[in-house]
Parts: sequence; structure tokens; C-alpha cells
Amino acid sequence: MSNPHFVSPDLIRQGFSRAMSDMYREEVPLYGALMTLVAEVNAQVLEQQPAIARHLHNSGELQRLDLERHGAIRVGSAAELATLARLFAVMGMQPVGYYDLTPAGVPVHSTAFRAVHEQALQVSPFRVFTSLLRLELIDNPELRGFAEQVLARRQIFTPQALELIAQAEADGGLNAEDAENFIRQALETFRWHHQATVSAAQYASLSAQHRLIADVVAFKGPHINHLTPRTLDIDEVQRRMPLQGITPKAVIEGPPRRDCPILLRQTSFKALDEAVAFTDQEQGQGSHSARFGEIEQRGAALTPKGRALYDRLLNAARDALGDFPNEANAARYNQLMQAHFAEFPDNHAAMRQQGLAYFRYFVSEAGLAARGQAQRPTRLEDLLSAGHLVCEPLVYEDFLPVSAAGIFQSNLGDDSQSHYAGHSNRQAFESALGRRTLDELQLYASTEQRSLEDCAQRLGLPAL
Repeated sequence: MSNPHFVSPDLIRQGFSRAMSDMYREEVPLYGALMTLVAEVNAQVLEQQPAIARHLHNSGELQRLDLERHGAIRVGSAAELATLARLFAVMGMQPVGYYDLTPAGVPVHSTAFRAVHEQALQVSPFRVFTSLLRLELIDNPELRGFAEQVLARRQIFTPQALELIAQAEADGGLNAEDAENFIRQALETFRWHHQATVSAAQYASLSAQHRLIADVVAFKGPHINHLTPRTLDIDEVQRRMPLQGITPKAVIEGPPRRDCPILLRQTSFKALDEAVAFTDQEQGQGSHSARFGEIEQRGAALTPKGRALYDRLLNAARDALGDFPNEANAARYNQLMQAHFAEFPDNHAAMRQQGLAYFRYFVSEAGLAARGQAQRPTRLEDLLSAGHLVCEPLVYEDFLPVSAAGIFQSNLGDDSQSHYAGHSNRQAFESALGRRTLDELQLYASTEQRSLEDCAQRLGLPAL
């Protein structure tokens, strides 16, 4: 039984998300401009497209739209990753999915910490895409040893944060005062530090191996490198960004524009060049770029069949392009994506009937009114046809490896692209994490099944 004096992990997560947003707005002023732009576009979509407003209201997404954020951090050691997992657990966040970015030349593998139950997601859909540096991919033994030594010396968590994590684990939660202190202490792990922990020459050596390696190793902690709001029209945000003095990346990552969005579309503006002080320099003599602005548009979560179709069409478009999508080939890439994705049904009814997406089912007023009638439909399809049930696609809560790599690369620079002989190593990642990552497809299937069971109960039916 939970202690009535403990604050819900969902509310701690909500408070942390808001505190993170406030901190990042102070650190990166362009983030504030981006938030204003996204809010304007979302308001316009809701006013001009009542069908979208109705869908968001019916699915419960409308109330969480302004709260929706995802952050991203990169850590350097198994110990840091394992402690982060404990920190996020205090906020009701679990590791979902495994993402290997090495095929795209980024030496990390990752997971996404988030809430997993639909009710918890309604309170706060905050997510953190968390990457672990693969030190074994540094081909210079001397440089690899140096990086390991630097990472071993640092402590990215405050003493009080560690104490409160242990307290929450021992007691089963935190009271209001401790929860507020936990948020303040946890925030320090994600704060930007202008002071580097290496010399300018050491930074240059790390950066020459890969700019992301320098970003992870050369600083006191895993500064949050972007905080992403959710828009209802990413193409419009992309169009308006230059009007606000913000230069977006050339290509929106993910599927092409559709009437019924699927999975995840992302864009960003270039990483900021920020003044830093290396250990052998005065403050401001050096510079580093890592933090950037990102925007996302979320669509329907796809089933294994839907994901297989998505992957096939994406790969076909990229094969036809014959190169990484970039500014020079952006128009050609968009044409190829539109052409290939014409094969993917662009209406929710067809997506549901063909088993391409997950849905959540709701009992309508007509369904409740007909509950006591002898002659009433009892099969799922008949109930939908009669209007006794309605359904909405489940929103995709997770990420896409190719898209994540595209965002990383666009902000690290084309010259950072590398080729690694290493292969995906989920076992090593989960060993560092201290637990298995959850299968996102099973989570969506469970949510869909719970909604069917709830509908059957409300209609007085044995099952659906």
C-alpha cells in the first residue's frame, strides 16, 4: 500500500519536466522562441482543423499537448547509466526500447526513459532519450584509456540527489518537501557547465575521434542537449523558423507529411557554438557546440506489421536517394519519400483494418444506452459499425533509430560521420543499465487490450 503522504511519481515527473523547461529556457534563449512558435502553430491547427481538435480531445492528448517534452542526454559509463535509471525510477520512468546508432556513425546506444501506462502518460508524457557512449569503439588505445580515466573521476550526481534516490527506494516514495528537493538536486545533473574538465589539446584529440565523444567526456556532466516540444504541424513550424531567425535542418526526419500522421517526425536547428574554458585556458577562450533546438510531431503507433512496412518504404526511398539526406538533395528526398509512402494507407480505418496501427477503444453514449437491449451487436466490428464503440489511434511515445541518428548528425556536422566495425550490443547496454529494456510494441498492445477489456466490462460483454 502506498503512503498517502508520498507524492505520486507522475507528479514528481511533471514537476521535473517543468523545472527542466525553465532551466533550459534560461540557458538557451532560442528554446523560448521555439516554444512560442510551436504554441502559435498548435493554436492555429486547433482552430482551423476541428477534426484534429476532436481527435486530440477524444484520445486525451489535448490536455497533455502543452506538457509534452522530451529531453536527450549522453553519459559515458555504466555506473552513470545505472544511477540515471534509479533517478528516473523515482519519477515513474522506465527504460523503453533499445536503439543502436552505430550504423549511422554515431558511437552510442540508447534507450528512452518514460512512463509506460496510459494514465501515467496523461499526467506527464515527459521522456528522456538517454545514450551511453561506446568507449570500445575508440580505436586509439591511448585515447580510449584517457577517456575512461576522465569519466571515472567525475561524479554527475549531487550527494543529496544520491541520498534522496536511496531514500525513495528504501521507503517507497518521497513526501512533498523531499520531492521538491529531489527535483532541485536532480536538475543539477542536466545543467550546462562552461568549465571543461580537459585541456584544449585533449579536447581536440577527443573531437578528432568523434565530436560526440568530446561532448560526453570533456565536461562535468551530461548537460541536456535538447528539449523538444510537440507540434501539430511540423512542416509549418519548419517553414516559419527562418522567419524567426532560426535556421532549421534541411530535412524533416521520419515519414513524409500525411493526412493521418504515423510514428514520429522531427526537425531541429543547428547546435549553438558556446564559450567554454578548457583547463589550460581562461574562461571563454574555447568553444563547443552540442545543444540545439528540436521539434517533433507524433502520429499513430504502428504494429509489427506496420513497422515492417514503414521500414521497407523508408529503406527503399533512401536506397533510391543513394546518399545521406542533406541540404543539396532535400527536395529529391522528399519526392522519393512521398512516392514510396503512397503504398501506406493514409486513413485510420484502413490502418486499423489492415492491422498496421494500435488503437484505443471507447464506449459511446449509444453503446451505453443499448446495454440492456436483447438485440444488440456483440462483435467488435459490429459494435464499431453501430457506433456503440469508437476508436482512436494510440500516439507513438517512442523514437526511431534512423531519425535519431539523422538529428545527431545534422548537429555534429557532416565531417563527423564515421564508420564503426562494432555491432549492436543490447546485452552490454542492458548489463550497464542493470535491467532489461521494455519492448515498446508490447506496451502498445497492452494498452489496446486494456481498452478492449474496459469496453467489454462497460457493455456487459464477456470479451471483445
